[in-house]
This record gives sequence, structure tokens and C-alpha cells, in this order.
Amino acid sequence: MNKFKKIVLAYSGGLDTSAIVPWLKETYGCEVVAFVADVGQGEDELAGVEEKAIASGASECHIVDLKEEMVSDYIYPTLQTGAIYEGTYLLGTSMARPIIAKAQVEIARKVGADALSHGCTGKGNDQVRFEACFAALAPDLEVIAPWREWDLTSRESLLEYLAERDIPCAASATKIYSRDANAWHISHEGGELEDPWNQPSDQVWTMTNSPEEAPDTPEFVSVSVEKGQIVAVNGERYSPYNCLVQLNSIAAPHGVGRVDIVENRLVGMKSRGCYETPGGTVMMAALQAIDELILDKSSRKWKETLGNEFAHLVYDGRWFTPLKASILAGAEALCELATGEVVLKLYKGQVHAVQKQSVNSLYSEDFATFGDDDVYDQSHAEGFIRLFSLSSRIATLNKKSK
Repeated sequence: MNKFKKIVLAYSGGLDTSAIVPWLKETYGCEVVAFVADVGQGEDELAGVEEKAIASGASECHIVDLKEEMVSDYIYPTLQTGAIYEGTYLLGTSMARPIIAKAQVEIARKVGADALSHGCTGKGNDQVRFEACFAALAPDLEVIAPWREWDLTSRESLLEYLAERDIPCAASATKIYSRDANAWHISHEGGELEDPWNQPSDQVWTMTNSPEEAPDTPEFVSVSVEKGQIVAVNGERYSPYNCLVQLNSIAAPHGVGRVDIVENRLVGMKSRGCYETPGGTVMMAALQAIDELILDKSSRKWKETLGNEFAHLVYDGRWFTPLKASILAGAEALCELATGEVVLKLYKGQVHAVQKQSVNSLYSEDFATFGDDDVYDQSHAEGFIRLFSLSSRIATLNKKSK
């Protein structure tokens, strides 16, 4: 089947994509170009990846460093909205997908490819996220999803497929967990996690200490915020990516950022996942602390609405849409005055903002004090309450009159 001349594959060097390279060549009789996105998954995962791709049959391999761009252009805007999916998930995998898809399309244009391919299964969210981005950015390019086409249905069958072709692969048939890592987080699925009654074992977690193993002494970290963006850690200014790196290194030993949830996948099923997001958890806590100071009640309520909507947008892979631009515009307006300093206490898996200040703070000790003041006339509250509750008063009077 010579339908395509050149396919660009999102390649990780793992078992699935190692098998996809030869499968694409055999099935479509075409050239396969490997594309590797460096989103901060770590040197261990990237070590030798180009050699692996070529050994699997790829004609070339492009490794693109996306770390700074991912944090500054995808993670920071999402943080400004306050987006948290289903109350706990900080969207680590979800935020990485649009920038990977965008870079993959750019490589496809560069090498003159006529198709794109990925290693996502037909059960997960990522197939939707990638292909929705492809549709928005390159609707002319065909998309090939081998997991929805081939008859290789198990890890064992993939290993056998590679062995028959003498293609080296470091994977084994005893892999327990499915993991996805980037600068923001690492996710864990599979193994004992498939039964929600099972408590995650110690071998699940790879990025953070358990609260029991965390230091017995709390650590305090200072975070500087400008217009809803983290710009400095402990008084030192860094790029967005390096702010995250610094906070990851500080928070992970304290066990901060562990989440164990059963979430609603976009495709309809529920799945159980464990996530580790140490630095991101500190960032979110710092930004929430500034919001407490600078947003009035109505604005804060509106931001909660925007954040919830944006969480679903990111989770569902709708980054390249007018709705994204609209929500981000609203969030940027609400963050215009979000500047200040927050000191956070890290201890045994918890993070708490213990000091917060902003030049734009709406908090006034003169008005809020329980002591004497000469700025607030408490007698004014009676009229406010009568008007605030007027509809309830009228409704009850109507009932009595009937």
C-alpha cells in the first residue's frame, strides 16, 4: 500500500513506537521520519533515542527542545486561569500535547511529509488531543494511528514483532506501569493501580518522597509573582522553565504534589492515575494566595468559572481554538494586578501559603480589624442586609397573604 511517501512519527524510543516504525514502512511502503519532543522528560529517556530510531528503521530523527516554550507558552497561561481538572489534576500530560503536536506538524512541513502518526491507543485521551491539534494546524495531512489498525494487541506481541526483525529494544514483557514524564510532572497508570481498592505501592512513585520519608523539619520557599506569572524563587529570578526546575527540586523531597485520582476520560471510561507535580503544586498555591488578596468576590467567582472551563478545554485537546483565546484573554485581564510575594511552608506532603503580600491587595486591616476603627460604620450593615434579603422577605410575605 504505497499511499504515502513520507510519514512523521511522534517517537519516544519505547516499545510501542519502536514497533510502529517498521510497521509503517511495511504497511505503507514509505519513508518514516522520527520526531522526538524534549519536554523535560529527562536525560535518561532521551539517551540514545536517535540511534534507537535509526535502528528501528527511521530514515532520520529530529529531536526538538520544547522545554522553555512549553512552560512559558502553555503551562504559564494555563496557570493564570487557575485550571485544575476535576478538582485535583494539574493537567501535566494534557498541557504537553498541543506543543508536541505543533512541533510535529512543523517537522512534517520541513521534511515534506504527507502524513503524521502517533503511538496513542484507541482507549486514551491522547489520540483525541493529538488529532484535534493536527486537524486545527494541518488538516491536509493524513493521520495514522497504528493502535487502531494493526493486529498487535499485547506487549508480548510487540516484543515478538521486533525480535522477528532483529530490532533492538530495551523493553521487557514484565513492564508494570505506564508512565509519562515531562518538566511539569510524571503520571503513572497500570499495574495495581487498575484496581481503585489497591493503595499505590512505594514503587509507583518516582519523583517525590513519601510524606513518611520527607524531612521532619519544614522548609519555607519564597515565590515572586508578576501579573500572574512566577518570576523568582527565593529572590532569584529565573526563566519560567527554570523557576519550575527550582521548585521541583525544592518541593519533591518534601513529598509535595502527589495525587491519586479516578478521572473521567474524554472517551467515556474512567481511569485511575497517580500524578506527581511538586513544583507545579507550589506554583498553583502561590498564585491562589495572590488571588486571595487582589480579586474581589465577583472577580474571583468568575475566575473559578474560567479555570474550570479551561481545565476541560486543555484536558480535551482543544488548545488551538477560539475558545482558548477567549478564556486566556479573560484570565490575563484578571491577572493584571496579580503581583506580589508569597512564602510557602513545605512539610510532609503539604504546601501552605503562610505569608502573602501585594501592592494591589484589597485586604485592609483598618476595615477588617476586630479592634477599634474609624473607617467602618457598623450600623450601615442593617440597611445592606435588608436590601440583600428583600426578595426572601417579599416571598414569605406573599405566602402569608395567601
